[in-house]
Amino acid sequence: MDLDVAAKTTLLKTIPHGLFICGVAEADVVNGFTASWVTQGSFKPPLVVAGVRSDSTSHGMIQRTGCFSLNVMEVGQQELVAKFFRPQAAVGGRLAEVPYRLGPLGLPLLENCLGGLECQLVGHVAAGDHTVFVGEVKTAVLHREGEALTLSHTRWTYGG
Repeated sequence: MDLDVAAKTTLLKTIPHGLFICGVAEADVVNGFTASWVTQGSFKPPLVVAGVRSDSTSHGMIQRTGCFSLNVMEVGQQELVAKFFRPQAAVGGRLAEVPYRLGPLGLPLLENCLGGLECQLVGHVAAGDHTVFVGEVKTAVLHREGEALTLSHTRWTYGG
Protein backbone atom coordinates (compact mmCIF):
# COMPACT_ATOMS: atom_id res chain seq x y z
CA MET A 1 0.00 0.00 0.00
CA ASP A 2 1.47 3.36 -1.05
CA LEU A 3 0.87 6.59 0.84
CA ASP A 4 -0.73 9.33 -1.24
CA VAL A 5 1.66 12.10 -0.14
CA ALA A 6 -0.41 14.93 -1.61
CA ALA A 7 -3.58 13.73 0.12
CA LYS A 8 -1.70 13.23 3.40
CA THR A 9 -0.24 16.74 3.26
CA THR A 10 -3.56 18.38 2.43
CA LEU A 11 -5.46 16.50 5.13
CA LEU A 12 -2.88 16.99 7.91
CA LYS A 13 -2.82 20.72 7.21
CA THR A 14 -6.57 20.90 7.90
CA ILE A 15 -6.07 19.96 11.57
CA PRO A 16 -6.69 23.13 13.62
CA HIS A 17 -3.59 24.48 15.38
CA GLY A 18 -3.36 27.19 18.01
CA LEU A 19 -0.26 29.36 18.18
CA PHE A 20 1.45 29.48 21.56
CA ILE A 21 4.75 30.69 22.93
CA CYS A 22 6.25 27.84 24.90
CA GLY A 23 8.70 28.98 27.56
CA VAL A 24 11.59 27.17 29.19
CA ALA A 25 14.17 28.08 31.81
CA GLU A 26 17.31 26.37 33.04
CA ALA A 27 19.72 28.04 35.44
CA ASP A 28 20.08 31.59 34.04
CA VAL A 29 18.97 30.65 30.50
CA VAL A 30 15.39 31.60 29.58
CA ASN A 31 14.00 30.82 26.14
CA GLY A 32 10.76 30.75 24.21
CA PHE A 33 9.61 29.22 20.95
CA THR A 34 6.47 29.01 18.85
CA ALA A 35 4.42 25.88 19.47
CA SER A 36 1.43 24.91 17.37
CA TRP A 37 1.05 21.20 18.11
CA VAL A 38 -0.68 21.71 21.47
CA THR A 39 -3.89 20.34 22.96
CA GLN A 40 -5.54 19.66 26.29
CA GLY A 41 -5.06 16.02 27.27
CA SER A 42 -7.00 15.54 30.53
CA PHE A 43 -9.35 17.28 32.95
CA LYS A 44 -8.23 15.51 36.16
CA PRO A 45 -5.43 16.17 36.52
CA PRO A 46 -5.33 19.07 34.06
CA LEU A 47 -2.88 18.01 31.35
CA VAL A 48 -1.65 19.65 28.18
CA VAL A 49 0.21 17.94 25.35
CA ALA A 50 2.80 19.70 23.20
CA GLY A 51 4.92 18.49 20.28
CA VAL A 52 8.47 19.89 20.34
CA ARG A 53 11.17 19.48 17.68
CA SER A 54 13.69 16.95 18.93
CA ASP A 55 16.72 18.86 17.66
CA SER A 56 15.85 22.16 19.37
CA THR A 57 17.66 23.68 22.34
CA SER A 58 14.38 24.05 24.22
CA HIS A 59 13.63 20.32 23.80
CA GLY A 60 16.71 19.48 25.86
CA MET A 61 15.78 22.10 28.45
CA ILE A 62 12.32 20.54 28.89
CA GLN A 63 13.88 17.09 29.27
CA ARG A 64 16.41 18.26 31.87
CA THR A 65 14.15 20.55 33.92
CA GLY A 66 10.87 18.67 33.59
CA CYS A 67 8.77 21.77 32.99
CA PHE A 68 7.56 24.28 30.40
CA SER A 69 5.12 27.17 30.10
CA LEU A 70 2.47 27.82 27.48
CA ASN A 71 1.48 31.40 26.68
CA VAL A 72 -1.85 31.74 24.86
CA MET A 73 -1.55 34.33 22.12
CA GLU A 74 -4.38 36.56 20.91
CA VAL A 75 -5.68 37.16 17.40
CA GLY A 76 -3.57 39.96 15.92
CA GLN A 77 -0.33 38.90 17.61
CA GLN A 78 1.11 36.99 14.65
CA GLU A 79 4.03 39.43 14.27
CA LEU A 80 5.03 38.75 17.87
CA VAL A 81 4.66 34.99 17.38
CA ALA A 82 6.77 35.16 14.20
CA LYS A 83 9.74 36.43 16.26
CA PHE A 84 9.73 33.12 18.12
CA PHE A 85 10.06 31.03 14.96
CA ARG A 86 13.59 32.26 14.29
CA PRO A 87 16.52 30.57 16.05
CA GLN A 88 18.29 33.04 18.32
CA ALA A 89 20.42 32.96 21.43
CA ALA A 90 18.26 32.24 24.47
CA VAL A 91 19.37 35.14 26.68
CA GLY A 92 19.16 38.46 24.89
CA GLY A 93 17.34 36.80 22.00
CA ARG A 94 13.62 36.45 21.47
CA LEU A 95 12.53 37.24 25.03
CA ALA A 96 14.67 40.40 25.16
CA GLU A 97 12.04 42.09 22.96
CA VAL A 98 8.98 40.89 24.90
CA PRO A 99 7.84 41.85 28.42
CA TYR A 100 7.58 38.77 30.62
CA ARG A 101 7.92 37.67 34.20
CA LEU A 102 8.95 34.39 35.72
CA GLY A 103 6.06 32.47 37.24
CA PRO A 104 6.11 30.50 40.51
CA LEU A 105 7.87 27.59 38.74
CA GLY A 106 10.47 29.98 37.29
CA LEU A 107 9.13 29.82 33.74
CA PRO A 108 8.55 32.77 31.40
CA LEU A 109 4.97 34.08 31.31
CA LEU A 110 4.44 36.78 28.70
CA GLU A 111 2.69 39.92 29.90
CA ASN A 112 1.03 40.85 26.59
CA CYS A 113 -1.02 37.75 25.80
CA LEU A 114 -4.29 36.20 26.94
CA GLY A 115 -2.55 34.32 29.73
CA GLY A 116 -0.17 31.53 30.51
CA LEU A 117 0.22 28.13 32.12
CA GLU A 118 3.17 26.58 33.89
CA CYS A 119 3.37 22.81 33.48
CA GLN A 120 5.33 20.04 35.13
CA LEU A 121 6.33 17.16 32.87
CA VAL A 122 4.48 13.90 33.62
CA GLY A 123 5.27 11.96 30.47
CA HIS A 124 6.61 12.03 26.94
CA VAL A 125 6.69 10.04 23.73
CA ALA A 126 9.70 10.39 21.45
CA ALA A 127 8.89 9.43 17.87
CA GLY A 128 9.79 10.91 14.50
CA ASP A 129 11.31 14.39 14.52
CA HIS A 130 9.28 15.66 17.51
CA THR A 131 8.75 14.59 21.10
CA VAL A 132 5.27 14.80 22.54
CA PHE A 133 5.54 16.20 26.06
CA VAL A 134 2.67 15.82 28.53
CA GLY A 135 2.60 18.45 31.25
CA GLU A 136 0.38 18.81 34.30
CA VAL A 137 -0.85 22.39 34.68
CA LYS A 138 0.49 23.69 37.99
CA THR A 139 -0.13 27.44 37.70
CA ALA A 140 -2.33 29.60 35.49
CA VAL A 141 -2.58 33.36 34.98
CA LEU A 142 -5.34 35.04 32.96
CA HIS A 143 -4.52 38.56 31.72
CA ARG A 144 -7.71 39.03 29.73
CA GLU A 145 -10.28 37.14 27.74
CA GLY A 146 -10.20 37.18 23.96
CA GLU A 147 -9.93 35.04 20.85
CA ALA A 148 -6.89 32.78 20.75
CA LEU A 149 -4.61 33.02 17.73
CA THR A 150 -4.61 29.99 15.42
CA LEU A 151 -2.82 29.14 12.21
CA SER A 152 -6.07 29.81 10.35
CA HIS A 153 -5.76 33.51 11.32
CA THR A 154 -2.45 33.66 9.44
CA ARG A 155 -1.24 32.59 6.00
CA TRP A 156 1.23 30.21 7.64
CA THR A 157 1.24 26.44 7.48
CA TYR A 158 3.01 23.98 9.72
CA GLY A 159 2.56 20.29 9.28
CA GLY A 160 1.60 17.94 6.53
